[in-house]
Amino acid sequence: MWKRSLLAVVVLLAAACSGDGAADDTRSAPTTGHTHANAPSPEPLRPGERFLTLEMPEPYSPAAPSGGTDDYRCFLVDPKLTAETFLTGSQFMPENTDLVHHAIFFRLKPADLSKAHKADAATPGVGWTCFGNAGIDAAGWVASWAPGANEKLLDPTLGFPLPPGTQLVMQVHYNLLGVDGAAPSDQSSIRLRLNDDVSGMKRLGARLVAAPVELPCTAAESGPLCDRKAAVADVTKRFGPKAPRRVAGLNQLCRSGKPPVAGATQQCDFRAKKNATVYAAAGHMHLLGRSIKIELNPGTPTAKTLLDVPAYDFDDQSIRPLATPVQVKAGDTYRVTCTHDASLRGQLPQLKGQPARYVVWGEGTSDEMCLGMVLQVPTT
Repeated sequence: MWKRSLLAVVVLLAAACSGDGAADDTRSAPTTGHTHANAPSPEPLRPGERFLTLEMPEPYSPAAPSGGTDDYRCFLVDPKLTAETFLTGSQFMPENTDLVHHAIFFRLKPADLSKAHKADAATPGVGWTCFGNAGIDAAGWVASWAPGANEKLLDPTLGFPLPPGTQLVMQVHYNLLGVDGAAPSDQSSIRLRLNDDVSGMKRLGARLVAAPVELPCTAAESGPLCDRKAAVADVTKRFGPKAPRRVAGLNQLCRSGKPPVAGATQQCDFRAKKNATVYAAAGHMHLLGRSIKIELNPGTPTAKTLLDVPAYDFDDQSIRPLATPVQVKAGDTYRVTCTHDASLRGQLPQLKGQPARYVVWGEGTSDEMCLGMVLQVPTT
């Protein structure tokens, strides 16, 4: 059960990310102004493709629950599909870039729509609270956005299948660090690139690989949250009972039940379940991230590096297509390795004033993640 919960959350934030620039220690803190980011001009449509823009049903003013600074909100948007189509590209358009930390889109089959309507109806205001995932087990990841992530096009024969009647859950992570008083509203949208000619299309899927985060306070820091037990209790308070299960589950998976070991660098191995061809990779950390790498069969003659970001920059995140697709066999090993740097907490404007803490896996901007993702097509 915890494995399913873990995969649901890591798809998060997923946010698909990679970057080459050095970590920017002078990034400005968010303001409370209302800004609208214009979407980059799209690449031309390819044969069979069309654009479709979907917007949140109405403006939403985020408010972080449980004394935190992060609000995860889900909204149902309807592309009104009457026949199967393929999602071959997307460009998220955040209306309020001061607040939007990242966004993920999940596809929801018609049979599961009642669950989304029920969640929406049970929550005051538009949408519903959805820490970790869409709050609906059957929802599957199809698109994501984080700062610096513009539309990346793969081969035109690659796409995520969307059956007729499919709707999308738009999950938006709002970061309220630096917001004084009530937050302004946001009504973000997404431009979908759809291909209605399904003949010859290959069905993309996302494989997620995550590692624990066990980052202690620096030698110069002190405070009650520098105790690991207190830090886990804090993420539990802010994000609910699933939070400590994810922390424990990652350590159980990646350390075979051995106790967690504090350190700036953590890694985890995963076995490939099926033969597949990998076409792109991405990684996701938060503001304390320094580097992230995804390897295939490390330490063997067939070793390959799928993603290597030696100087991670949160503000430069995008999916990275592979120069040459990589063949993966069932039983092969994926390894994700992340390095975080607690000293950045005292350097970045966004985190100055935040209490020193032992950082574990968490969904807040002041927490951390180590998430790798590969986009692949199953093969026989």
